[in-house]
Amino acid sequence: MGHTLRAEPPELAALRRTPDKDHQASFFYLEHSFQRAAVKVLPGEYFVSSEPIVVLTTLGSCVAACLFDRQARVGGLNHFMLPDGDNQESASGRFGVFAMELLMNELFKRGARRESLEAKIFGGGQVMKSLASTQIGEKNVAFVESFLARERIPIMGCDVLDVYPRKVCLFPDSGKVMCKRLAPASVVELQLQESSYRKQLLTTPPAGDIELF
Repeated sequence: MGHTLRAEPPELAALRRTPDKDHQASFFYLEHSFQRAAVKVLPGEYFVSSEPIVVLTTLGSCVAACLFDRQARVGGLNHFMLPDGDNQESASGRFGVFAMELLMNELFKRGARRESLEAKIFGGGQVMKSLASTQIGEKNVAFVESFLARERIPIMGCDVLDVYPRKVCLFPDSGKVMCKRLAPASVVELQLQESSYRKQLLTTPPAGDIELF
């Protein structure tokens, strides 16, 4: 008797019809551990949804901010590598704020209100010995904490700093976030991913202006 092919979840089919936007994650698949349609967010990307899906990312020294509006029932996650306030390069000087504005603007388009937002933050681990002297993880965490304080968005939970890479899973329909500290074997892949993206940031100008608010 042959195997019956399972139908694709309707949420996954809907994700694959998502219009392309600059910096919006576009890697969609079925996450078997949760039996949900999933979106993988890579460095420099974000994703916002109110559907029963899971939004995932893997972090080294990078930081992910998860924002959620309990009234609008919409949430999103970003993944940024460089903090705000670095004077060395224009990209590294503004990438953190650029990532946060992208995420917040999309949340507002989906009905979220600034005064209803709450945050959870993750990452900033010192997983790459070659970057230990730069304190990039600490700077990323300090940036996102300062940004959220200025915006008066409370931080409801966090798992930051230390030496661990992390896998973060956001369920945007409920605001639940799961964070798993990964084994050292995961560091090699993260080193390649983060090093590649860092080179891109330092050689490519930021993608256009955004509206600050």
